[in-house]
Amino acid sequence: MDWPIAEVARMSGVTARTLRHYDEIGLLPPARIGANGHRYYEEHQLLRLQQILVLRALGVGLPEVGRILTDQVDEVEALRGHHLRLLAERDRLDALAGTVSRTITELEQSRKDGNPMTINRPENLFEGIQPSQYQESLRDFPGHAEEVARRVGGMTPQDIEAGQRERTTQMILLADLMAAGHPADAAPVQAQIDAQYQAMTELRPVSAEEYRAVGRSCVDNSAWRSAYEAIAPGLAAYQRDAIEAYATTRLS
Repeated sequence: MDWPIAEVARMSGVTARTLRHYDEIGLLPPARIGANGHRYYEEHQLLRLQQILVLRALGVGLPEVGRILTDQVDEVEALRGHHLRLLAERDRLDALAGTVSRTITELEQSRKDGNPMTINRPENLFEGIQPSQYQESLRDFPGHAEEVARRVGGMTPQDIEAGQRERTTQMILLADLMAAGHPADAAPVQAQIDAQYQAMTELRPVSAEEYRAVGRSCVDNSAWRSAYEAIAPGLAAYQRDAIEAYATTRLS
């Protein structure tokens, strides 16, 4: 049995354009191409697509995905390896969710008390967060990733921790606004997005279209989406929509 590209796209959630790209780069050739020019896929290709999507969800870039699939000998053993990596990623996300939950609780308590938040163990803020994964998530923005890598190379561990702390705080503040019912284009939300944009432009100029692409990546990039959704369900799409509103009203 085989399935046309449109059906595979529907089943997997991957666009037909992406499937064609995977074929073009030799990552996932179809089982056959019909007389109508359409691609058709069999069970072997579906299993390979599953492995590709698992590896992409783990933040593996396409060139490395290709190398992994080329080097593997046994599909069952390969899937066992992917399963172990997924379990490790689940544990990391559980730790990250716990980290964010503790931070939210401490922030809420400090606001009730009217006192600044006191962090007894600062390292707890970063449990489950890996700076290398943040840089990997920028793979779709090579210019920005290069500048981030250059800056990080000259930073102390304390500077890196401070940057992680700032990003976590920004995400929590945005989640608070979303929970309070503010629409994505509301003034308090746009003020937060403006602060994020200004921080990005300290590294290099960012056009309206590039900033829109950054917003879309909050949903499309699995690493970013996982980080946002660990804080609050729907936060990734909320950030994307807020950036779209910002780019339209302030950058266009």
